[in-house]
Amino acid sequence: MRVPKYKSVVDALAARIRDGQLPAGHRLPTHRKLAADEGIAVVTASRVYAELDAMGLVSSEQGRGTFVRDLASASGDETDQRAVAADAIDLSFNSPSVPGQAELLRQALRDLAGAGDLDALLRYQPHRGRVQDRAAVAQHLHRRGLDVGRDRVLIVNGAQDGLAVTAMVLFQPGDVVAVDAVTYPGFIVLARTLGLELAPVPITATGPDLDALEQLCRQRRVRAVYAMPTLHNPLGWVYDQSQRAQLVSIANRYGLSIIEDASYAYLAEDAPAPLAMLAPDLTIYVSSLSKSVATGLRFGFVAAPTALVPALERAIRATTWHTPGITAAIASRWLADGTVDRLESQKRSDARARQSIAAEVLAGLPYAAHPSSYFVWLPLPQDARPDRIAASLAARHVAVSTAEPFATTPTVPHALRLALGSVAIPDLRQALQAVREEAELDPLR
Repeated sequence: MRVPKYKSVVDALAARIRDGQLPAGHRLPTHRKLAADEGIAVVTASRVYAELDAMGLVSSEQGRGTFVRDLASASGDETDQRAVAADAIDLSFNSPSVPGQAELLRQALRDLAGAGDLDALLRYQPHRGRVQDRAAVAQHLHRRGLDVGRDRVLIVNGAQDGLAVTAMVLFQPGDVVAVDAVTYPGFIVLARTLGLELAPVPITATGPDLDALEQLCRQRRVRAVYAMPTLHNPLGWVYDQSQRAQLVSIANRYGLSIIEDASYAYLAEDAPAPLAMLAPDLTIYVSSLSKSVATGLRFGFVAAPTALVPALERAIRATTWHTPGITAAIASRWLADGTVDRLESQKRSDARARQSIAAEVLAGLPYAAHPSSYFVWLPLPQDARPDRIAASLAARHVAVSTAEPFATTPTVPHALRLALGSVAIPDLRQALQAVREEAELDPLR
């Protein structure tokens, strides 16, 4: 499909603004000068600036001109605690919760106050976690299909911290890491911070193109692959057994480390064995209780090959030192007494209910989702403007994410990512209906 000339101008200017080439406050050319420079009509130049304004990238001031906006607080990255209007329905960030969780915390704090040496929890903890905490995690992982002893477990401050210490140990600046063409924004931000090169692997309807990954490994010195084989964020994949075996085979042939992000794996019942079970000497398995219990409970865990455990422990010591003792004690109790298992079961049911609503409201649209996940990937027509749709939804008090934070390719997919887990059910239906209405409007309106 031929892309109209004005859209190319919009895309080029938007890219320069987001990259910082056109800084906040920069005055853009007049409509007449832009038209002359780009070989378009003046009325078309006005349309270009209207598009950029709808995307939140520029603002026009009567008699003064058009200026680049300050984007410092306008990130669409799920990893940012970005501001969402108090009255907005937030489909941009997942913080799933079920009734009664606050009371669970109250009871846990009461139990903690009346048991054992409470003062000990206020002291420094072992860098990789207390023995009993690591043992509780090992038992939890066993129930997830991963048999790993406590000596291969390290406690961290959430999955993002686990990814960070893993990357610090595995990589040097300039290393090449294979990632899906659409992937978790937190890893993208981490890689950029550490100076890593992300090599995007094309995606298919059911997972990454593993033949393309092998071709990449033939052509480049790839150091590792970052994968979400069980409940991919945001596409909802669950690799089948043959896909897992093929990925492990490629890793063995080309000496790749595998970073297995299992943050949402608890939502997928009856999934095949984790990659860490198939390739224990190559795989670092990272997960947490952020989504299965609460985002405020900063308790994560890494299961690593024995040879990497000392280096990971040093990385923890060099950064966060240890997980807070009180947090770890509560998480450990909940892992051991079945609270985490119960919450995970309730959240799987909750996610299925939310996906049923999404299936009803979005019926006929080409969206991708796992039936028990907390997110939906909604591709848009090629001539649609995701930023403009997001801006229109914001005006209707609905916050969504575009594909930009999730993309590792120069060309960003035309899509929205909808988080279903942070809003009340009635609000969810209302917000999804608004999304459908905006997505179906004439993209050239």
